[in-house]
Amino acid sequence: MLWVVVTLSNTYNYTVKQAVVFKNVPQQRAFHSLQADTVNVMEKGTGWQMLLSKMRPENKQVKVDLRTLDKENYIVLSSQLTAINDTKDVANKIISFSPDTLFFDFSNRSTKRVPVQLSASLKYQRQFAQSDNVVIKPAYVTVSGPSSSIDKITIWKTDSVSLKDLDETVNSQVNLEAAKEGNISIYPKSVWVKIPVNEFTEKTIEIPVKLVNNYNYLNVKVFPLKVKVTFTTSLNKYADMDGDLFEADADLDMWKKYNYSTLPVMLTKLPEFCKVVKIEPRNIDFIIKK
Repeated sequence: MLWVVVTLSNTYNYTVKQAVVFKNVPQQRAFHSLQADTVNVMEKGTGWQMLLSKMRPENKQVKVDLRTLDKENYIVLSSQLTAINDTKDVANKIISFSPDTLFFDFSNRSTKRVPVQLSASLKYQRQFAQSDNVVIKPAYVTVSGPSSSIDKITIWKTDSVSLKDLDETVNSQVNLEAAKEGNISIYPKSVWVKIPVNEFTEKTIEIPVKLVNNYNYLNVKVFPLKVKVTFTTSLNKYADMDGDLFEADADLDMWKKYNYSTLPVMLTKLPEFCKVVKIEPRNIDFIIKK
């Protein structure tokens, strides 16, 4: 045991693999790293520090300053050794890197605005549900980077939001999903999100039935002329729900093509966030006068 303690107390040079993290990214030039996103780092420390370095994830990053990429297409890591060590634990000082020079490929940089998409998993209390469209401010964010990458971006998602037992409107600041590529930047980094939530109840109204696909303009009478539609709606919209917001069709093609003796009623217009419970009757009778 004494030998182990003495041996681990000695000083050694040892190599560990660390991820490269960029800072001060050039704003006028889009870049792409030509090597892996990790480097082999030689550190100097005791045997104890060598063992602990495998168990300290906070020390497994090398923060590389890209300020000089405005004029050059490479970065020499050893020239930033002092600055990099200043961000490290005193006990894990870096001696050298392999590779010591990082090379970059440059392309045209472009910028565009894309809509933000909420990424969420929402569960509600009984009789509660989303009652209106989600509001995101700002609704668009600005992304910039290599043209080849930016051209493929059509939306930008938020970080995943998971909420349970909702019974009231949600107002929250949500971070945007981080860019998967280091040469893509996004502004702003977060958005304000409003998810309207309200209690729902049932309502029943009568809606006239419209006959469709009467190509030959036959004299057709349908019975009944109206159907009762029962649906769920939020309490704050209950009074505004009337027949003008709905449309019910009966398709005469069901008789012409399939010889139906009654016509099924289909709702072709329905307010958002309403859910149909039942339609009475579901099928209507018809008479064709020659």
